[in-house]
Amino acid sequence: MTDPRTGSRWILGDKFDQVYPHLESINALWKSKWEFPASRSLYPFHDGKYEDFAPIFETLMKKGIHDGYSTEYTAEFLPTCEDLVKKADAAVAEGKKEEGKELYLRACAVYRIARFPYINSKLKEEAYSAQKKAYMKASALFEIPIEDISIPHTAGIASDEGKEVPLYVRLPKGASKSSPAPAILLMCGLDGHRPDNTTRSDEFLARGWASVIVDIPGTADCPADRRDPTSPDRLWTSILDWMQAQGTFDMKRVIAWGLSAGGHNAIRAAHTHADRLAGSVGQGAGTHHFFSRAWLEKAKDHEYPWTALPALTAKFGYPNEEAFLDNAQKDFSLIELGIVNKPSTRLLLINGTHDGLMPIEDSMLMMEYGSPKEARFFTGLLHMGYPPANGSVYPWMEGVMKSVK
Repeated sequence: MTDPRTGSRWILGDKFDQVYPHLESINALWKSKWEFPASRSLYPFHDGKYEDFAPIFETLMKKGIHDGYSTEYTAEFLPTCEDLVKKADAAVAEGKKEEGKELYLRACAVYRIARFPYINSKLKEEAYSAQKKAYMKASALFEIPIEDISIPHTAGIASDEGKEVPLYVRLPKGASKSSPAPAILLMCGLDGHRPDNTTRSDEFLARGWASVIVDIPGTADCPADRRDPTSPDRLWTSILDWMQAQGTFDMKRVIAWGLSAGGHNAIRAAHTHADRLAGSVGQGAGTHHFFSRAWLEKAKDHEYPWTALPALTAKFGYPNEEAFLDNAQKDFSLIELGIVNKPSTRLLLINGTHDGLMPIEDSMLMMEYGSPKEARFFTGLLHMGYPPANGSVYPWMEGVMKSVK
């Protein structure tokens, strides 16, 4: 129940020792955790409709399919996805572009939940591939489409890493070499990937900012070596070098924003690429305690939809859960590796104080090292500080952009 570094009680309190009730069964997951956000089209059901999800979960409950990591779980979603795509295709063929766009995005939302909580099978890979195809069909109907680009991984290690980095890029109107746009480098999470960020890229456009969206090492189709803690450094170098070569990005005004597992990457990048980023946001980030056995053995049973260990073990490239629990902290902690002792760019740390997946102590701990940091914590709220957290992120980023001379 205590922080092993200080001996103090975890801020999470009694919840630290609890097995959260939604983990009991698919019934409990739907009724106690997911039915409400599905009914309001809230994360992770954004862009979706309750009517698409409720029948699927009723079937899962009737069949007793409880394991989200299984192909049986994923298979139940796919007919609904395919039906929505067919309806969208038909609507577009009839000239009903808005209806078609909505249907494509609804299909993407169902594909998203189908591939949750981690892409660990051929069927989930196929679901992600289909989601990307549907998303590009939706994007083609946006006023400003998203470009699906693969760039050379010029800083990668040829023998260990892929040769290309897939990106989603969106430039505001008027962006050009003579008028380059400020940009957000959005680092996705453990289960949220490139096609899951329409609202964020819309917010960036509304402010005249470009977006460059990338999956993080160990997830989706990111080419970086998941087992190498330095591979993200090479990834950001390849992306930033490419952005600079384009001439359409204002390289003095690039901010990184890391979401959940991506928050770890954003905090690391704030130190390793301090001279190339105007600022960085680590939201819901794990930095040190998160990687400890003491935390993970309990956190696996907290707010993640299913036990988190299988996904985390695979994401960080360990052969089994015991190897992950034994080695993750010494291999990936930003304190153990000395990363936090380097100078950093402006860095905003943001989360809910009752985050049961990435401890709030991991954000607080960053204040004790290196350059002074900025923070906004939300008392009693869960992972990422939702729903109000983004209301603090956007004004902070606006201030950073304006401060650059």
